[in-house]
Amino acid sequence: MRAMVLNQPGPVSGSPLRLQELADPVPGPGEIRLRVRLCAACRTDLHIVEGELPPRQGHVVPGHQVVGVVDRLGPGCRRFSLGQRVGVAWLRHTCGLCEFCRSGRENLCEDARFTGYHANGGYADLAVVPEDFAYEIPSAFRDEDAAPLLCAGIIGYRALERCALPRGGTLAIFGFGSSAHVVIQIARHRGCRVLVVTRGERHQRLALELGADWASDSTDGLPSRADSAILFAPVGTLVPPALASLKKGGTLSVAGIHLSDIPPLNYQQHLFQERTLRSVSANTREDGRRLLQEAAEIPIRPRLTFYDLADANRALLDLKEDRVSGTAVLRVS
Repeated sequence: MRAMVLNQPGPVSGSPLRLQELADPVPGPGEIRLRVRLCAACRTDLHIVEGELPPRQGHVVPGHQVVGVVDRLGPGCRRFSLGQRVGVAWLRHTCGLCEFCRSGRENLCEDARFTGYHANGGYADLAVVPEDFAYEIPSAFRDEDAAPLLCAGIIGYRALERCALPRGGTLAIFGFGSSAHVVIQIARHRGCRVLVVTRGERHQRLALELGADWASDSTDGLPSRADSAILFAPVGTLVPPALASLKKGGTLSVAGIHLSDIPPLNYQQHLFQERTLRSVSANTREDGRRLLQEAAEIPIRPRLTFYDLADANRALLDLKEDRVSGTAVLRVS
């Protein structure tokens, strides 16, 4: 099979991913194999490729927003059938026994394993995943609509839940990439007002097209304080102004897996009056199921920028340099 392989992390400007021929993977017990149709590119892929997340194995195929059809079943598989369309997301294994797994917080499992990081992902013709960690794709979605939901959507959904946005409340979003352009559609569906702070007129225009009530590159002129906020940009210096944008009792959730250093906070200005700062770590399978269900009801229609599989380096470079509108998606087959 063809695959874009990371043999050594490095700056994406140097094209560290190499198109190679690999042996077709064989699914083991409880695993299914997909013939990949599409795989969306994610900022987490960028962190893996550039080494901001330390390598877990010598060579890896990135990609964890995978849509494909089942073409082979491993021993004992009963959940899916050949030819069925399924999705693969970031989380691919948990122990099921620890305190976190037993309390519905499997995203915090100490033995968690992730697609495109601990095991090969979707920047390839074929991908293998434990069937218990694959998702049925609702018929409301085309392949290209579903791919961005499998990480950008799921993480955005968890960040939205973590920021405790009340129905009909006001949400402030900092950074407007792939996750944010899914979250705004959910928030608007729930009757919420959305304020967006993001660099670049293109991102601001997209936010307004998707229903934002206000968009700017600065909190100056913010029309009101927010009940809740989400920080999607991996920029720690945005944490203080994001906290300052909140009403009393408001919550800021930080959605990134990687964040630059946060500067000192002023207690009175940023945290006093019961403002809360929360991080977001991966997702549970229940997050994925609930997101797909609500997204199908809306239905969410992501904005997409397409690339061929062999152009994965360019897709990640465009993502890094904020040239992608919505979500970058690799066409595989």
